[in-house]
Amino acid sequence: MALRVFVRRAGKSAIRKIAVLVVFVLALSGCDRDTPLFVVRAVASGVPSLAPFFDESQGLGRDQQVRAQTAPGGLQQGDTPGLYGGSKQPTICDVERLREFLTDPANERKAQAWATALSITTAEIPGYLDRLTPVLLRHDTLVKNHDYKKEKAVPFNALLQTGIAILVDAEGLPAVKCSCGNPLRPFEGDTTRIKVEFDDRNEEWKGYEKASVVAVRPATRTVERLALVDVEEPERGINRPVGTTGKDDTTFDTRERRAVPNLAGATFGQASRTLADKGLAVAFEGGGLPPDGAEVTASDPPAGTELRFGEYVTLSVAGGTSEGSSDGTSTPPGTSQSTPGPSDSKPSTSPPSTSTPPPSSSGSGSAGPSSSGPTSPGPTSAPPSSSAPPTSDRPPSSAPPPSTKDPTTSSPPPPTTGAPPPTTGSPPTSAPVTSSEPPPGTSAPATTEPATDPPSTGAPSPGAPTASTTV
Repeated sequence: MALRVFVRRAGKSAIRKIAVLVVFVLALSGCDRDTPLFVVRAVASGVPSLAPFFDESQGLGRDQQVRAQTAPGGLQQGDTPGLYGGSKQPTICDVERLREFLTDPANERKAQAWATALSITTAEIPGYLDRLTPVLLRHDTLVKNHDYKKEKAVPFNALLQTGIAILVDAEGLPAVKCSCGNPLRPFEGDTTRIKVEFDDRNEEWKGYEKASVVAVRPATRTVERLALVDVEEPERGINRPVGTTGKDDTTFDTRERRAVPNLAGATFGQASRTLADKGLAVAFEGGGLPPDGAEVTASDPPAGTELRFGEYVTLSVAGGTSEGSSDGTSTPPGTSQSTPGPSDSKPSTSPPSTSTPPPSSSGSGSAGPSSSGPTSPGPTSAPPSSSAPPTSDRPPSSAPPPSTKDPTTSSPPPPTTGAPPPTTGSPPTSAPVTSSEPPPGTSAPATTEPATDPPSTGAPSPGAPTASTTV
């Protein structure tokens, strides 16, 4: 009787704990939904700022009416082909006039506030301006804008409409709004959690789509030129050297088709640069940007598909993490981290399984020629780090195959492991290193286990692709 009462009491206590836990989880999920959105002020093209650094009536810059381009919203790198636009007009932003204004002693206080917003000194202003490039926005773009109030630069999140003229820095980041000279910095919030506030002066414009707004992140390399699209003649592309205002532009035909390269096995950084060099843009299914070293597993459209300049290629990476998350760097960056102890401890058991997965995961063959050629060994050595764990439970069973080293006891097993042994012709030399511990068991048990183990060694092979192709 006492036991029954105890059980009943214990059951009620457990139920109460579970109920409390459920309520707590629901409360957390509710809090997530109620998380405050990032309030963003809409800034329409051609509408003067109420608190400018520079008098807009003096024509420092000219915005244009440009139709917003349909593109995957979220984060974009500063060197993305077609991210920005250009024009045949000689100047859309008068950099020289801005320099004269900011270096004029009469505007010292404004210059100090302007430089502070951009994390530079007033002495560095001339050199900083020399590295800026005038462009036109082709997408509604999120930035951190600044008003000039009470002799200070006051920051606020803003959504700049397509067609606004800006200056971008050497990393492709928005730096100055041309018409008013207001400094710009990267938007630091979540692009999927914004609340855009329009007003009587900046009314919601035609073509605005919340899901298509972008925020720019620094390019992953030194940018020497920006690949632009003429906003008036989209079939005309413009190569504009960084730090120039248009006088040194060269043109190209944006209608020319270019094939998507084979990027499977390359790192996300390598794939991004390869696509940019070919005039193609990068999109990522996660909405953010994965770690630079994340391993690319597939592209959509696949390798060989021909696209026009600036069209997007969606990349899938192992791990599927975004925006520099450390979670995805343990497996994806295998190309640069294939030397750690764990991956070296069982290299002999991995190669056989990784010799098959690459083709199945890439769907198109080997890695991209331009950026992945030198790193092709990387992808084949990287998966072992991810495929080794699943086979770590069977070292004894995978060790016997290498026991072909013994001509008398291991001659029968080879026929049962048909394909794997030939592929490990050279690797077996590394097998003794990792499988040197089992030899005592290979003298007697080796002749009894091979009969049951070959099937187990065949299991990891089909299992490996699932580990290497997780996205």
